[in-house]
Amino acid sequence: MERCIFCEINDGKIPSENKIYETENFFSILDINQDVKGHALVISKKHFSNILELPVSLGRELLDCIKGTSLKIMKDYQATGFNTINNNFDSAGQLIKHFHLHIFPRKEDDGLKIIT
Repeated sequence: MERCIFCEINDGKIPSENKIYETENFFSILDINQDVKGHALVISKKHFSNILELPVSLGRELLDCIKGTSLKIMKDYQATGFNTINNNFDSAGQLIKHFHLHIFPRKEDDGLKIIT
């Protein structure tokens, strides 16, 4: 396996901003390239290339991390909503081949365009 930035962040080899939320198998941090203020990533601690490799047994814990992260960034950035996005494989825009999910805190007329 080639170098994985998320594995290196999890292992402490690359420093990151303070974690927003953490569970036994997931953690969340602010994205370094924020599309909106508060753009966060929920990342698996163990290396899974995409959501299809993620064990179903981790679903409840993943949802807990998504909810905990979303509530915190909505409060911290005075957001009134949020979007979650998970890209899988090159054709869907996945740039880092390690499971992660984007959370975008949203406000009315914030200018962020997301295609649904």
